[in-house]
Amino acid sequence: MRRQRKPGEPRPTTARGAATQARIVEAAAGLVYLHGASATSLEDIMKASATSKSQLYHYFADKAALMRAVIEFQTRQVIGVQAAYLDAVDSLAGLRRWRDAVVSMNRAARGVGGCPLGSLASELSDRSAAARALLAHGFELWESHVEQGLRAMRDRGEIKPEADPAELAIAVIAALQGGLLLAQTTRRSRPLELALDMAIGHVARLSDRALPRRSLSRPRPVDKRILPR
Repeated sequence: MRRQRKPGEPRPTTARGAATQARIVEAAAGLVYLHGASATSLEDIMKASATSKSQLYHYFADKAALMRAVIEFQTRQVIGVQAAYLDAVDSLAGLRRWRDAVVSMNRAARGVGGCPLGSLASELSDRSAAARALLAHGFELWESHVEQGLRAMRDRGEIKPEADPAELAIAVIAALQGGLLLAQTTRRSRPLELALDMAIGHVARLSDRALPRRSLSRPRPVDKRILPR
């Protein structure tokens, strides 16, 4: 029996159609990141993606469906950009390298835009249960990378057995989000540095192998081509 397409679900498509659909989502994600979902119209998205109204509605039932696709896109982007660092957060040194990379990215952007997922969450979480569920899943994926590293640290005895990797990961990502919001507001990366240092410092206090806190006065350069859009 042929499966019924759910309302708002993107239609199955050809390779050419998939490219068009991806172009629409990427254009929408860029506009929403810069201006917000409310200030971004479907007409803006059609113009930016060089698509017609019939093309847009062929793939997305309405703006809400397109915003859900944007959430999924930004989840992949955020985790993909940080993947190399997130895969190595299984030590205090690895956590600090990830911290350095995140702060460097924020400095390169001069705090503009904040977190792509965080911005979407602040605007869409209270409007749609479906959007909120996707955003929650995105943050859970992000947290899971940190949790996996912390769990490896606990299993090797680098942090105390009573440490809870899941809750520590939530605390780290919560600190990151708060720091990004303040950095966006002040156009300074210092709030982000302090928030992440506090969270990682808490992890370090659970270890007998804590490393000395390092200065970020000269952060390692980050390839601007991988910065989130």
